[in-house]
Amino acid sequence: MNTKPHLLIIEDDDLQYEIYEDALAKFRLTRAQTGRAALALLPRLQPDALVLDHVLENGERGLDFLPQFKELLPHIPVIIVSGALEVRQQMAALQGPRRAHYCLPKPVDIRELRHTIETALTECSSAEIIRQFEALERSQRIDAPELLSRSTDRLARQNEILSHVKKTGVRPNISALAREFKVARRTIIRDLQELIRRGQLPAASYPDWENPRDDSAD
Repeated sequence: MNTKPHLLIIEDDDLQYEIYEDALAKFRLTRAQTGRAALALLPRLQPDALVLDHVLENGERGLDFLPQFKELLPHIPVIIVSGALEVRQQMAALQGPRRAHYCLPKPVDIRELRHTIETALTECSSAEIIRQFEALERSQRIDAPELLSRSTDRLARQNEILSHVKKTGVRPNISALAREFKVARRTIIRDLQELIRRGQLPAASYPDWENPRDDSAD
């Protein structure tokens, strides 16, 4: 089993990617040359971090895909590496609910990149979930306890579903899972969709995940 942290590198320049291959040899790398290609990989990939160039093939702009990456991988750190961003663009990319975690200029200092990736892998991901929960508690919203409970219950349920599917090796029975967890079938469908989008389950485990039919029989 490969225990190296897995990085998804979204970079269209062959020379730049060769530099990454040499400098980031301690990590497992997967490359995509466009944002669209990266999105296509995510249902069957679970990276620990994304390294995102801004200027990509076919006229694509990496920042245009940032909201989609954060929707599919909400707690995976994103490191933007680009020499084409103005200061205001860098600041915008680092703010908001669907933000990048770091923004480094090109030509990138390889030592700084390695350090940034190691910091991201240590301080982001599951640690960020905890920080979000703490921020919710501090917000003093009237419904904060309910929202916190829902989030915790959803994560716990998804982890149990993931464990069940991996253990049995068969397609999940949505009705049976709904009965087991005492939730609606559509809730289980959403759980499966999230697990597949995050790359924790293969798309083959629920072939209809993109166009689910809630009224279908299992």
